[in-house]
Amino acid sequence: MKRFANLKRLGFFTRLLDEATPAERYRLAAEQIRYAEAAGLDSAWIAQHHFHEAEGGLPAPFAFLGFVAAQTSRIRLGTGIVTLPLENPVRVAEDAAVLDLLSNGRFELGVGTGGNPSAFAAFGLDSAERADIFVRNLDMVRNALAGLPLVGGDTLYPPRPQLCGRIWQATFSVGGGTRAGRAGDGLLLSRTQPRSREAPRASLAEIQHPIIDAYLDALPRGCEPRVMASRSVFAADDRQEALRLADIGLRRQRDHFVAGGHASPGDALADMITAFDVHVGTPDDVITSLSADRTLERVTDLVFQAHSIDPPHPFILRSIELIAEKVAPALGWTKTTVADAALVD
Repeated sequence: MKRFANLKRLGFFTRLLDEATPAERYRLAAEQIRYAEAAGLDSAWIAQHHFHEAEGGLPAPFAFLGFVAAQTSRIRLGTGIVTLPLENPVRVAEDAAVLDLLSNGRFELGVGTGGNPSAFAAFGLDSAERADIFVRNLDMVRNALAGLPLVGGDTLYPPRPQLCGRIWQATFSVGGGTRAGRAGDGLLLSRTQPRSREAPRASLAEIQHPIIDAYLDALPRGCEPRVMASRSVFAADDRQEALRLADIGLRRQRDHFVAGGHASPGDALADMITAFDVHVGTPDDVITSLSADRTLERVTDLVFQAHSIDPPHPFILRSIELIAEKVAPALGWTKTTVADAALVD
């Protein structure tokens, strides 16, 4: 069993993929975050998705996290991510500042270029320009939060310069790692990445180590690294039940993957678990699986999500509990006490 010496914080990521009405999806996701706080987790993260119910169904992350902030008191709340090229950067800064104040400084601003090409078209934008738009918008968000004058001379109210130290950039690329490091931001690594034609059997660590290297090389001297890895983790009391649910969810994920133009990983469950970098089974199974993930040796934050298994809500709650009680402590995570959390805040 491997304990990860750099691991400081444990988080939960919800994709809001329950088969339910939108209102019920939001209610269940809020309950999962409350449950994560009760289990002692350090953070909870949500993703922004425009238009596509099957991808997440949450276009308004600031509104949702404001709702959750009123129901929680300690857990940090993050966006993983806001699709920044589709947003007005001044409005992002305003919403982030107000949310951070209302949550007593618990907000973490994760941003990325993401988004489905059709979503860019709906916003009147060209997805091919997303990288340039992202860089420009992030500069504006950062300057606005810091209280610097905007075009025309106005400054943000309320300013929130503290948030400049809680920006995270998501990326799939070495260049993105360099960009995040140069800015002194946190680095968000995905739960899985498509393999290239040149290295179809590359491990996730082999893909993500160069990104971390670039990030650390570019990080200003004296700036503390923040490296977060999201991972697909589903723990259950019974291995067979966990695998049964995994088979349902991963076949659905495989079909979506193939429809996107990727090669099929095959029909066997074991092949799909490998292809989608999933950690599933009993707590002992998951501990063994995560211990073999070499990327996690270098992360400060581990965030787990049940996607792309997407089991029913009660199983997600039980998985949160098992990960907090059995899995994460075996990997080196220490639960923060209420007194410790007060010192951090």
